[in-house]
Amino acid sequence: EAVKRTPGLKLAANLAGVTQWIDFVAQQWDPKSPWHDRRVRLAAAVAIDRNAINQTETLGFSRPAASIIASRLEFAWSPPPYQYDPAQARKLLAEAGYPNGFDAGDFHGETSAASLSEAVVNYLGAVGIRTNLRLMERAAFLQQWRERRLPSLVFGAGGSYGNAALRVENTMVRGSPWVYGSHPDMDDLFSQQAHEQDPIKRAALLQQIQRLAHERVMFVPIWEPAGLAGVGPRVEESGLGLIEYYPYSAPYEDVRLRK
Repeated sequence: EAVKRTPGLKLAANLAGVTQWIDFVAQQWDPKSPWHDRRVRLAAAVAIDRNAINQTETLGFSRPAASIIASRLEFAWSPPPYQYDPAQARKLLAEAGYPNGFDAGDFHGETSAASLSEAVVNYLGAVGIRTNLRLMERAAFLQQWRERRLPSLVFGAGGSYGNAALRVENTMVRGSPWVYGSHPDMDDLFSQQAHEQDPIKRAALLQQIQRLAHERVMFVPIWEPAGLAGVGPRVEESGLGLIEYYPYSAPYEDVRLRK
């Protein structure tokens, strides 16, 4: 906002290919956990006002998401968006046997996403899903997540390059250190796509995996966050966005100043 108010400066936004989401880790696979019930996971998905978060955090420049796969990656599938509906969230919780909500334990995240994590925790609390935010330094957070030492909700994020197959492998199928449980049919589809040389058939297999993940509400996607930068009056070409999903000013040789 200060950049926008400053004469001579302009605000530039750049999507970096990162997605952020709620990850249920082991809870989704535990029959004794409330998160084992799809209705509870769906309640969390519709309890969050992604557009309000976007406006507050990044002045509307980010992209609210219904998938944990960045939308412009090759083989990505675009699911229908989740509509913010706290009344529907409470109804789903009541149908699942939690008319007064429930205590969901700790919500683990890293310090760089503190304000966003707080917003998500507040939206969940407003419909009765009560959590305690636990923030950690990034290296410690990633180590504990990778070692499967986080017992309850995790504020997940991913920004690996490549195509949708790499994101699927990291988050949805058996074998990844970030995956606490998987569905055999999705594992089989991933194995099939790994050996498929026809790109059209491979895309269909990968998109089927993404559809199943969406239908089963395996995650609660939040958004694709935008990085914001101030560009000064001497800059002709900042380089931001010239390389898709690259978060910085590049290629350096294409950055130009005004004559």
